[in-house]
Amino acid sequence: MTGPHTHDEPAEHRRFARYLEALEAVAEADEAELVAAVLRDQDATMADSAVGRHLDRRAAELLTDPRFTAWAHTLGEVIGDRDFLTRRLREWSLLRTIALGKPWAAEELTSASDWLQRMAATTQILTSPEAIRLLAEHGRTHRVRNAANRQLQHRGRPD
Repeated sequence: MTGPHTHDEPAEHRRFARYLEALEAVAEADEAELVAAVLRDQDATMADSAVGRHLDRRAAELLTDPRFTAWAHTLGEVIGDRDFLTRRLREWSLLRTIALGKPWAAEELTSASDWLQRMAATTQILTSPEAIRLLAEHGRTHRVRNAANRQLQHRGRPD
């Protein structure tokens, strides 16, 4: 958001960029307070988007870290009833459960959003062969099924 035309950008674009910068630099102890402040912005869609990006970044960083559970609980309280954000946090928690080899139900994965299925099928986060096979057979989109099949083929190759 730097350059000669920054002053021509709408105010919400400038706030969005500032929020992203602040969220990326925030200390863990101050994170919940900053997220709450961002969510109080008058432009709820923009605020949800900024917090959603932050949530994705932090969840990916903490996915297998023992701190994830406390972080998710705290963030869940802060985001309250924001539908998109609560669903995304729930899906990151499912991804964590599968990544850690803890029990999960097939219906949770097959009914998950396209985003979660793509994430599970296209990244190395998911090491569960059962989850990858399930997505290869029952993924919602052709893209997810193909990506999961590629993962299965890659895993079947000797290293």
